[in-house]
Amino acid sequence: MNEIKKGDVVGRKSYGKDIFFIVKNILVLPTKKIAILVGLTERIEADSEIEDLEKIPKEEVKKYIINFENKIKNEDVKNKARTKVRTGRILHLDGDKKYSEKSYQYYRRLKLDAIVKNIPEYKQPKVVYGLLKIYNPDILVITGHDGMIKRGRDYYDIYNYRNSKYFVETVREARRYDEKYNKNLVIIAGACQSYFEAIISAGANFASSPARILIDFLDPLVVAKKIALTDKYQYITINDIEQELRDGKNGISGIGAKGKMTNM
Repeated sequence: MNEIKKGDVVGRKSYGKDIFFIVKNILVLPTKKIAILVGLTERIEADSEIEDLEKIPKEEVKKYIINFENKIKNEDVKNKARTKVRTGRILHLDGDKKYSEKSYQYYRRLKLDAIVKNIPEYKQPKVVYGLLKIYNPDILVITGHDGMIKRGRDYYDIYNYRNSKYFVETVREARRYDEKYNKNLVIIAGACQSYFEAIISAGANFASSPARILIDFLDPLVVAKKIALTDKYQYITINDIEQELRDGKNGISGIGAKGKMTNM
């Protein structure tokens, strides 16, 4: 088998290759090599010994990506009065460069007013306040990759999550901005297996993942779209959105928010 290298698409043999990952980096340790992995179409980060990885054939990867692209293209805009309304402005911070590009395509296809920035998760708390001042959004999406280090254990230990602490810090900074400028910002935050309770406690309206499961790439975007296209006098709960999410309330939940669409 060819040597696995950075950028390869792989599956974990011990998990039945259930998820396609991109090799983000390879750590060379004294006795073994560890690959740092990010999901190809899911917002998960993980690590694995090289010996447990297997390259995915190019034909399978191509088919997987085509299905992924079609899912984005097939999104339908249900609002019929777009020329007479102002949809909520979205600022989206995404830790993954490719996901940032796909997110921009998604918002553009739906003709939403959205700014997407590729910001690594650890930098998001440092830059969010300044970006909020510049772009003055109605809706803030904070995401990237995440995952539990000890899967199925220590659910309430922030250090058992790869990036949840950064999402929590970013939400807090956004709320600090919100308190000063009284913007009533709607915040959607988290990724796969994120520390849902901590993110909500920090001030998010919606967050992942209550059941500590993988979430679809599109899930946070679907929630943002729903808020952006809902009238400002209507309150949206997760019950209004769950059917559009891959795993419903298990993937994303929250306290709800008012819509951000207004008449022009």
